[in-house]
Amino acid sequence: MLYIQKQNKNRRRRRIWTIIFLLLGIIIVWNWTFVKWGYQMAKGGLNVAFNTRTLNEVLQDKNVPDSLKQRILLISEIKKFGIDSLGLQDNPKVYKTLFDLKGKPLVRLLTVAEPYELKAVPFFFPVVGSFNYKGFFDSTMLVQEERVCKSKGYDTNMGQAGAYSTLGWLPEPILSSMLYYQDGDLADLILHEMTHGTIFVKGDHELSENLANFIGGYGALRFLKAKYGVNSKQVKTYEERDVFWVKRIKHFNRGAFKLDSLYKTFDNKLSSKEKDTLKYNLIEKIVRTRDTLFKDLPNLTKPKFDKNKLPNNAFFVGFLTYNSKQNEFETLFDKKFKRNFPAFLSYMKNKYNQ
Repeated sequence: MLYIQKQNKNRRRRRIWTIIFLLLGIIIVWNWTFVKWGYQMAKGGLNVAFNTRTLNEVLQDKNVPDSLKQRILLISEIKKFGIDSLGLQDNPKVYKTLFDLKGKPLVRLLTVAEPYELKAVPFFFPVVGSFNYKGFFDSTMLVQEERVCKSKGYDTNMGQAGAYSTLGWLPEPILSSMLYYQDGDLADLILHEMTHGTIFVKGDHELSENLANFIGGYGALRFLKAKYGVNSKQVKTYEERDVFWVKRIKHFNRGAFKLDSLYKTFDNKLSSKEKDTLKYNLIEKIVRTRDTLFKDLPNLTKPKFDKNKLPNNAFFVGFLTYNSKQNEFETLFDKKFKRNFPAFLSYMKNKYNQ
């Protein structure tokens, strides 16, 4: 009797495990594309994890030029400034190691948008929510996914990440490419990423990136003034570039508004060809008129205009993701908080870190 009961119990267990494995199999097959993407991201992440060098090791390496060692020390100084002077989160797992890119981008990004609407086609990820872009370590997989998105009629744009970010959950190394940034750009990047580790706006990627951009820019200028002096060359260079970026943000935000207004006039009477003509005529005008941004900025080089390489909606969506709310944050910081940064940061942390 006991033997029979044991046998029945074992059969039930086998049935349960069979059902579990079948369900897992169905989930994997149903989400095979996501599983493949997750595998290559895990593989890329492990490659980073097992091929970094500690900063102490790099700084003691006689084969590493002193100039690069100074850049590594500068990054540590920027991080300390972000913690001590700005109140950003101290994460001991961030920027304690170096990863050599060997001249190649680490993570490539894909942004996808509707063809006649300034609307991102979002990518959803468990736990962290939706993002307006998707990262790839594997460039072949990136091209394949872009091809699929294009076949569905979407606009696409490919770029590359300036930093390797896990939102502070995993160790994040300094990328060797960072060592060649100008001081202001480097400080901006480091403080931008530290902001993500301090304030995470779940479900609103655009707001999160805009906030990190605002704090990164504000903090970078404060760092340069503290380190080099208010009238230093580094500060003047960064301020000139900042004037340009403010102009650029306003220019492309206005352009995005005009595109959005144009798309709202489209109806079913217009063919795709007619829509594309109207769309790209306006985009060409937006790009051509960017030359006006360089007025009174002789030290900056104007990019060459190429009619065959016009941006599309995916570019504008990506641009808005990082820049659409810059004026809002500036106004909030100036008017409500009277440029009191600790009060501003505390407000943002209380509002979003729930």
